[in-house]
Amino acid sequence: MPTINDILDLRRQFEAEIKENSKTAYELLKDKRFKDLVLAIKHQDPKSRQAFGQAINELKQFLTQHKKLKSKDSFNIDENFDVTAPLNINQSRPLNLPNLINGSVHPIMKAQNDLVEVFVKMGFDVIESRQLDSQFYMFDSLNFPKQHPAREEFDNFLLKQTDASGQPLLAPAHTSTMQNRVLKAQKYLLDEDQVIACVIPGRVFRNEDVDASHDHMFYQLEGIYVGKKVSVANLIATLKQAMSSYFQQDLKIKIQPFYFPFTEPSFEFAISCPFCDQTKTDCRICGEGYIELLGCGLIHPNVLKQADIDSQIYTGFAWGLGLNRLTMLKYGIEDIRHFTSGKLEFLRQFK
Repeated sequence: MPTINDILDLRRQFEAEIKENSKTAYELLKDKRFKDLVLAIKHQDPKSRQAFGQAINELKQFLTQHKKLKSKDSFNIDENFDVTAPLNINQSRPLNLPNLINGSVHPIMKAQNDLVEVFVKMGFDVIESRQLDSQFYMFDSLNFPKQHPAREEFDNFLLKQTDASGQPLLAPAHTSTMQNRVLKAQKYLLDEDQVIACVIPGRVFRNEDVDASHDHMFYQLEGIYVGKKVSVANLIATLKQAMSSYFQQDLKIKIQPFYFPFTEPSFEFAISCPFCDQTKTDCRICGEGYIELLGCGLIHPNVLKQADIDSQIYTGFAWGLGLNRLTMLKYGIEDIRHFTSGKLEFLRQFK
């Protein structure tokens, strides 16, 4: 008498035959092996008949779904499913998943993954940023006082929804909105005589006039490091090592003073051009030997205070790196709008 194991064995046979193109699903629905199992339902013990019939039905659904597909690489758009949801181990594997062989990792995600891997090897944790936040995390927690002119610089996208205090929520203009959360959540590490070390990738939004080098949505990688006796020297050494590892060559660096409300002192950080020997004036990437890459500095004492961290005992540094710009540099991409164009001829270059 056939059992459920016989049905599972037959399914494996059918899957192999479909994969090898020796038979179509339509032919297998009429196959004698399948028909014999269907006829065996009525001869099953009453206690096992329901489970046996259900297994037969699942095999039939498997063949029916394959029958609807035009080819083994096609994607049945009539049946909706969430490609991000994990498969239920108690269910059959969906048959209408797109063929991943034809896809590729987006160049920005590749840059992000490569850079995150560098920092993870250096001992940093990874926490993803948010795409909706409050004005407290955007401004107040980062030493932007009320009516501070630097608030206007970001020209945020505000929502109709408000937070508990009645302030409009916003789309974050930088991943620094996560600093206060990370510092508070990992403050216990300082109490255990360890350091807070974390990188935060995420999307950010600003009201920009879109052109070849500006977009209203782009990606950043925030970095935070806090401990005892942390200095500018630690900041420079960390970023130099990370950028040299990412570009796989020993880079020179330059810093110059700048202003950010949430760091003091603040710097613009530049690296020697990875694409020329710093002596050419006609390099298509730098033109002068160095490339300004990111903003950074020592975390302002007021930012540490907002996270209940004693700035007399602990210091730290932070940076914000634009992943779009880094990707454009590494791959020689001339227009930032390519990243969101959806053009296959652009994306296939990075397969």
